[in-house]
Amino acid sequence: MAIFTGTYQIGSMSTVSQEEADIFMSEFEELVLDIDGFGIFTHNTSLALPMFIPGFGVAWGLFSAWSTGFAFAAITTTAPILEKVPPLAILFLSPFGLMELTAYSLATSRSFILIRAITKKINLRTFIKPTVIEIGVVVGLLLAGGYLEFYMIEMAQEQGLQIPGIDI
Repeated sequence: MAIFTGTYQIGSMSTVSQEEADIFMSEFEELVLDIDGFGIFTHNTSLALPMFIPGFGVAWGLFSAWSTGFAFAAITTTAPILEKVPPLAILFLSPFGLMELTAYSLATSRSFILIRAITKKINLRTFIKPTVIEIGVVVGLLLAGGYLEFYMIEMAQEQGLQIPGIDI
């Protein structure tokens, strides 16, 4: 969790030019145009499941953390009011952020455990049940988190809050 958080923080400290931010925001707006709770869940799950792949999952998890932080940096470039929001607050102060952080960290950790078992030539059969359970936990966290995130976006829309990249 600490490594994921640190990598996210590094990504959020990236310098993003206005041109890069504008390109990112146009792609982001297209991505979230008609998204709902299930769409958020599907997107997050498509990121999380490859994190279970032995070895590759660690690299994928760190890349996902960095790119999410970079996305935050891009959003703050287009919406300077968000510069006052600490990037880690999104992870640690939002319920869906905590759920996603936990899910991604769990998946990345399992990838590390599996690659370590492979390199030490440990029988992988003992890892099947815990891995399946963790996949279930990750899917459950992301399902609940996706709907919670969508609900919170809708609540913000009802309050008239402007969320960069999301038309209200």
